[in-house]
Amino acid sequence: MFEYIKGKITEIFVDKIIIEVNGIGYRINSSMNSTTEICVGEDTTIYTHLVVKEDEMSLYGFTTRKELNIFRQLISVSKIGPKVASGILSTYTPDRLGGYIKTNDIASIAKAPGVGKKTAERLVLELKDKVEVPDIEFANIASNVGVRIESNEVLEALLSLGYNRNEAEGAYKAVYQEGLTTEAMIRKALLWLGR
Repeated sequence: MFEYIKGKITEIFVDKIIIEVNGIGYRINSSMNSTTEICVGEDTTIYTHLVVKEDEMSLYGFTTRKELNIFRQLISVSKIGPKVASGILSTYTPDRLGGYIKTNDIASIAKAPGVGKKTAERLVLELKDKVEVPDIEFANIASNVGVRIESNEVLEALLSLGYNRNEAEGAYKAVYQEGLTTEAMIRKALLWLGR
């Protein structure tokens, strides 16, 4: 029904965006990937999907069409609703999630909130031939080149301190060392970001 909404961002929460269009504020459920890419006061376009249930209607929206498309693919999988789908997209970027699906990385997918092993297996089975992944991302995940972003706690801590996802992932990659505690990695990441 609504393909996108274009307006001014008035409020941002971890999992929601309030966008004002002609004096009306629309509450749009979203992912952490999208909420960290926008700023209050900014005019922007949010690509949306309307979810209609028996007792409510909810808008889900994202800053890119790619994220909206993978959201729609996720909710097409049985037992994955819109809240779980946006939680998955808060944990992984669309490209990284697509890479995990293509390489059958059940363990990584199962780390997302609300997703267990069985749901991750179903997700891979139903979406493996449907998701599109850039060749570079697929090659990185398939051959384990570079550092895998596995420490959600480090990323969440940096995001909660106001850093955007790219800064947080860059800092994590720069300071990652096998055997370091989460607290030590957060301290090192903050020092790296403050350099």
